[in-house]
Amino acid sequence: MNVAETDIAKLPFEQALAELEESVKALERGDVPLEKSISLYERGVKLKEHCDRLLKAAEARVEKITTDASGKPVGSTPLDPA
Repeated sequence: MNVAETDIAKLPFEQALAELEESVKALERGDVPLEKSISLYERGVKLKEHCDRLLKAAEARVEKITTDASGKPVGSTPLDPA
């Protein structure tokens, strides 16, 4: 894992998503030199993968509330991530 990947691994979801959005905007504008575009794209792929991992981890932590026949909450069970 290189330094850039390590830096990405430390980013919280919101920061990684914001950086990804900025990269997409820069690429869509089309005013970025080719080499910079390639670098932005490669980092963007890694940021997207990182965001996906963080979202999956968050989903695994979410629980759904279970209720009894009258609708009263009686507990919770882990959300089925599948």
